[in-house]
Amino acid sequence: MRRYFHPDPEDICLPEVLFALSDATRLGIAVDLSDGGERTAGELGGDIAKSTMTHHLKILREAGVLRVRSEGTRCYNSLRLADLESRFPGLVDQLLSSAARCGYTSADARR
Repeated sequence: MRRYFHPDPEDICLPEVLFALSDATRLGIAVDLSDGGERTAGELGGDIAKSTMTHHLKILREAGVLRVRSEGTRCYNSLRLADLESRFPGLVDQLLSSAARCGYTSADARR
């Protein structure tokens, strides 16, 4: 089973989170996961190339926005909502709510 690096909650830094969410595709991924569910890269990707999706997920994970859980050959991605809320109260909820109202999703965030 593959092991992934996830920063400890106290090591999540605002500049990295904002950078990770500054890309339309990554913002769309976060919006899609804001329901609290888990999804594989394939479920999130739509028509995004696998290598591109892997890159976006890595940036989100290393910034502390995503948690990846391996199960067999599949990797499930979820938002670290509780960790982000404890570090930056209200910020991520506001960003994701605004992005959802603007129509961002992982499948078509090509703005």
